[in-house]
Amino acid sequence: MNEIIAMSAVLLSVLLQAVVPPMRSVEKGAESMVEVPRHVTVRDGAEWTSLWHAHSWDRPEPAIDFAREMVVGVFMGTRPTSGFAVEIVGYRDSSNGVVVQYRETAPPRDAITAQILVSPYHLVAIPKRTGAVTFEKVQSTK
Repeated sequence: MNEIIAMSAVLLSVLLQAVVPPMRSVEKGAESMVEVPRHVTVRDGAEWTSLWHAHSWDRPEPAIDFAREMVVGVFMGTRPTSGFAVEIVGYRDSSNGVVVQYRETAPPRDAITAQILVSPYHLVAIPKRTGAVTFEKVQSTK
């Protein structure tokens, strides 16, 4: 009986991996020049160059194969202290496109944090999709 359960779990894992191809983190950090909260979808090189220069004008943009990939991202905008972060945790296909799931974290109210401005962001590459891209904020698991 335990062997059947174990085999079922392995089979389910393989099927789930086959349904949703992996995403690739392009860049994540706390210092973006994008100062307002923003969700982005980038499907071609011109859009990518424009976004990258708004985000980080002084560094070369990472290479993206727009024939196979697109970039999705979340910018939290400027925050008043350290301890804020954002992470794209997954995506799923929907009836009219794709849903990007992300999680935001903030320092606890009583935390001692550095008094600096931060602008957290996360950019990931996912397989190219047509249709709408929507963003879904998920709750922290903590």
